[in-house]
Amino acid sequence: MFVNKVMILEDKTKEVNTEFLEETGLASGESIEIHYWRKHPDMHGMMEEIYREKGGREEEFNCIEVYLDSEDIDKIEEQIKTGDLPLTEGFFFGQSSSDRKEDDLEFIKKARLALKEGYKIYYTSWW
Repeated sequence: MFVNKVMILEDKTKEVNTEFLEETGLASGESIEIHYWRKHPDMHGMMEEIYREKGGREEEFNCIEVYLDSEDIDKIEEQIKTGDLPLTEGFFFGQSSSDRKEDDLEFIKKARLALKEGYKIYYTSWW
């Protein structure tokens, strides 16, 4: 199974914005999942590129948290809109579907909102 998702970290030093949680349909907790993909290897490839650009050195990009900032979200959005997410293949990965654009842009919307609210967000996956 190949799963990739984006999480936010709840800052224990500030009050949780319940309006944000209600708007996004999330529940409060230590880490909160804001988006989930099952078998979206091209998004995984994009996140690995960002990980490497930030100095990531693990040979195998699996079960690694990649923290994303607004510049990363801008870059991902551009790749989504132009259809240029890197083609990524692997034994467990399957193929990214061409009809993911709307869902991917929903992720961008939620990520921007979380960052605006002051949350840290990160991508993680396992396969």
